[in-house]
Amino acid sequence: MGSSGGLQLLLLAGGAVAVAALARRHNWPAPLLLVAAGLVVSPLLPEVPLDPELVLYVFLPPLLYSAALNSSYQRLRDVRRPVALLSVGLVLFTAVVAGLLVHLLLPSLPLALAFALGAIIAPPDAVAAVAVGRRLGLPRRTLTILVGESLFNDATALTLYRVAIGAATGGAISLWAGLGEFLLAALGGVAIGLALALACAWVLERLSDSMVETTVMLLIPFGAYLAGESLHASGVIAVVVVGLYLGHRMHLRGFSTRLVAGAVWKVVAFFLEAIVFALIGLQLVPVVRGITGYRPWEVALYAAVVLAAVIAARFAWVFALAPLIRAAPRTDVRQAVVLSWAGMRGVVSLAAAFAIPESVPARDRALLLFLTFTTVIGTLLIQGTTFPTLIRKLHVSTRKERYEDLLAEAAAQQAALEAGQAELDRLVAELGHEPDKIQKQVIDQLRENAWRRSLAAWERLGGGTGPDGAETPSTLYRRMRREMLKAERKVFVRLRDERRLDDEVLRQVMTQLDFEEAMLDR
Repeated sequence: MGSSGGLQLLLLAGGAVAVAALARRHNWPAPLLLVAAGLVVSPLLPEVPLDPELVLYVFLPPLLYSAALNSSYQRLRDVRRPVALLSVGLVLFTAVVAGLLVHLLLPSLPLALAFALGAIIAPPDAVAAVAVGRRLGLPRRTLTILVGESLFNDATALTLYRVAIGAATGGAISLWAGLGEFLLAALGGVAIGLALALACAWVLERLSDSMVETTVMLLIPFGAYLAGESLHASGVIAVVVVGLYLGHRMHLRGFSTRLVAGAVWKVVAFFLEAIVFALIGLQLVPVVRGITGYRPWEVALYAAVVLAAVIAARFAWVFALAPLIRAAPRTDVRQAVVLSWAGMRGVVSLAAAFAIPESVPARDRALLLFLTFTTVIGTLLIQGTTFPTLIRKLHVSTRKERYEDLLAEAAAQQAALEAGQAELDRLVAELGHEPDKIQKQVIDQLRENAWRRSLAAWERLGGGTGPDGAETPSTLYRRMRREMLKAERKVFVRLRDERRLDDEVLRQVMTQLDFEEAMLDR
């Protein structure tokens, strides 16, 4: 790659981060703003090609792993039936519906290529939907279903895509061969994921350096994906299984590893998602330019029909199986509507379309790429922009879960306080004598800190104020301590500026103060 290519990538990354930062500042959905910005600037910039291998081998593994690492294995297990119905059943249903419809619209297009298009546009990417839903308070079960679907549906779609492309370039579609390949890919991915999860857990348990542990964790998703794909299994499932296993056991890592790894993965996910969604919009000119041999109204009609079919297929599937999917504890039409409308497509679909072999006729390949692009853009801009309004209009947001979480946390803090106090009493008894003045001060401070943490959890249920509207002790403590921290930081910086304190020492002190302030926010 020359200097011009490197500069182009740097400008792409910098521009994507700037747009994402603007979205965060104004509390807008970053994926939608990034796609829109890419569409606007695409005609004004040199082409930025979307490399399928870059997306599938560099962007996809860490994004999947980060999502799995931060998911709840227990909640996913509770919704395993709806997740399976959506990530496997709905993907197959959408692929068949879209494939048959495209074949009817374009009889000259081989049936295998029509099904390949169906597989390409079948899997939704829940990043935008989950971001909006979490901000607006969608029920946790609905969010868990969306996350679980997005974790596993790529495996179904990519396996079906490989079968269809293989048939298009080498022979007829074999239903049994395709089913066998899918089962082999899925079961192989699970087996590889579990084996790597156990091996990685064994390695991590023997490390005691948070930097080394976090670095190893950065390598895990790439290794899992490559292992799965190299053994003709599903790399996607392998990555997800490793992420879920290690995430469920994250409590076994040291506190410094959790702090460092949590911060690193947030940055990685933010950076990669910004680039990925910007890349989607930037494909406008390359995709449109490739269309030849069709009148504009024809391709516009095909695109509209395919987009409508994809959206309608999701509605039909969700409502037909609503009692089994159960987006809410009790089947609710409003919850089913929300789940149906959360079918935004993402970069994996575009990467699969760009990966269509060159042996496919150029005219057919360009049309499939165009229909994929319009489906991705259409679902993101139509469903994505209206999703917040839909949630508000249907009144499906719930604040009850927030109160229940606070109540559960307060009860857990109380139980932890009692356990901690009991352990402190045991340690005091082990002294074998009455604590002296210094020891008593330490013991009293430990008791006070534990009591304050427990009290803070109960106070959050009341918003930080007492019955008379005055600040509670914990709220007052946090407010005054924050002001003290500001004053302390100014002193350290002043001493550094006066060359009485080294920068390295300043960073160490500032880190300690930052951790304390983070605890105050907690």
